[in-house]
Amino acid sequence: MISEDVDVTSTVPRGLRISAALAWRFLVVAAALYVIVEIIGYLSVVVIPVAIAMLLAALLAPAVRRLVQVRLPRGLATAIVLIGGLGAVGGLLTFVVVQFTSGLPALQRQLNESLTQIEDWLINGPLHLRQTQIEEFINNTIGFIQENQASLTASALTTASTVGEILTGFLLTLFVLIFFLTSGEQIWTFLMRGVPAAVRARTDTAGRRGFASLVSYVRATAAVAVVDAVGIGIGLWIVGVPLVIPLSTLVFLGAFVPIVGAVVAGAVAVLVALVTNGFVTALVVLAIVVGVMQLESHVLQPLLLGRAVKLHPLAVILAITAGLVAAGIPGALLSVPLLAVLNAGIKSLVSDRDPDPAAVGVLADPPAAASPDEDAGGDAEAGGEARPDDR
Repeated sequence: MISEDVDVTSTVPRGLRISAALAWRFLVVAAALYVIVEIIGYLSVVVIPVAIAMLLAALLAPAVRRLVQVRLPRGLATAIVLIGGLGAVGGLLTFVVVQFTSGLPALQRQLNESLTQIEDWLINGPLHLRQTQIEEFINNTIGFIQENQASLTASALTTASTVGEILTGFLLTLFVLIFFLTSGEQIWTFLMRGVPAAVRARTDTAGRRGFASLVSYVRATAAVAVVDAVGIGIGLWIVGVPLVIPLSTLVFLGAFVPIVGAVVAGAVAVLVALVTNGFVTALVVLAIVVGVMQLESHVLQPLLLGRAVKLHPLAVILAITAGLVAAGIPGALLSVPLLAVLNAGIKSLVSDRDPDPAAVGVLADPPAAASPDEDAGGDAEAGGEARPDDR
């Protein structure tokens, strides 16, 4: 029996004590992360538009800064960039819709021909199916749709409400983006007032470097997306696949979700080629898609994204998977930019001994410290790379 005078803690093996200390600290951290994720999920209607506005601000802020440097007021520069950006996106979407509408009849004819060829292959090919079996399968499919008409109608209503939520999110994103572009520095300075003075400079520097990494990420991703869309679009045009412009646009948008987006967009292009032009054309399109993806992964990604954010491909895949599980498509879209910001910010917190927020080139590409001459010689409105209104 252990004496009452003996400290029980001293009888516990040291390894067990260390393991227990690590375990309860891990549980506390996991619980805190779980609560944070739950709060973000509950406020996703606000969080997602703000995050997207931050991405767009990282993309558009350099253009606003250049207009400010030519002595335009910041408000006017923001209006010009936003109207130009919305006009470009609206024009592109309108062009895509027109192209899709004009090409739809030909696509339907080619689809009917392909279905006829598939039916002939099923009957006269190695499967030797009977016409009655094919008709029975079609009738069963139609019957299934009719039996589940109520659930399909409910899904349509849910989709209609989702469209309303998307429209609300778009307006909120636009509203937040305007303030990010016009007074982002003031917003950041206000947030820094809540940080203890002892670590304020270090936190300020880390935040600025994180945003600089986000700017570089968005620029590099946009460049990669353009190359992917142009390369695959030219390949589709050469082999005669219809709907080249809509498919190229899909490739461009898909490239903003690293790795996964390119795979999905390429699969859609191959499927359209298979349905409309046959198996051989689909193989050619598959080769084109694989070739462009190889160019992206071995040349563009290391050259552009590698310099911008320095993230390992495994970290990118895990971040996308975690974001997809946690928040669906928005999570997959925002996970890698968030990882890039955290990577740059944490490195700055750990490595900087004497941080200087004014030396960070927020809109520099790649992110780097601005020289003292740049900091001292900039205009109060346009300024060097580290001037307040650059954010």
